[in-house]
Amino acid sequence: MHDSAGTSDSAASSDGSSSPLGSSGDSQASHAVEGLRVDFYILDESSAGARLKLACRLAEKAYLAAQTALVWHTDAEELKAFDDLLWTFMDGSFVPHEMLTAGASSEDTPVLLSAGTAPPADIDIIINLAPEVPTCLSRTRRIAEIIDGDDSRRRAGRARFKAYRDLGIQPASHNVRA
Repeated sequence: MHDSAGTSDSAASSDGSSSPLGSSGDSQASHAVEGLRVDFYILDESSAGARLKLACRLAEKAYLAAQTALVWHTDAEELKAFDDLLWTFMDGSFVPHEMLTAGASSEDTPVLLSAGTAPPADIDIIINLAPEVPTCLSRTRRIAEIIDGDDSRRRAGRARFKAYRDLGIQPASHNVRA
């Protein structure tokens, strides 16, 4: 994996903005993305398993760096598969995590999983597995997007890349070999 997969940026403001995409003159949307770093990790492989495994590695890297992470997805079934994979993706690996609920806190659990619920506090990195831009951009300073070789996920990834650029963000792309 490219070294820039590190999670060295710290959390940013929490202005409560609920939508990442506002009109081009929307100062709240501009404030939400100010200083936001977006990295696209591009896999050659088309299997969802490779995409989820890379997300596990990014979540582990954040945890080992003592940072908080939110794995964002809108597909509850695939998020459950990711939850299961976090326990088994690598021998000897341990990534404390739980589903984001009313009682969940990144202070208690460094990696939270969400099927569309915004975190109650700032997060160091959002690992986006959803086909859309996360609605909680104002809660982080860093987003990791993982794109595999599946045609529909590539198209959705291109749409997200364009959405970030429309917000004034220049995403970085990293090719990842299996």
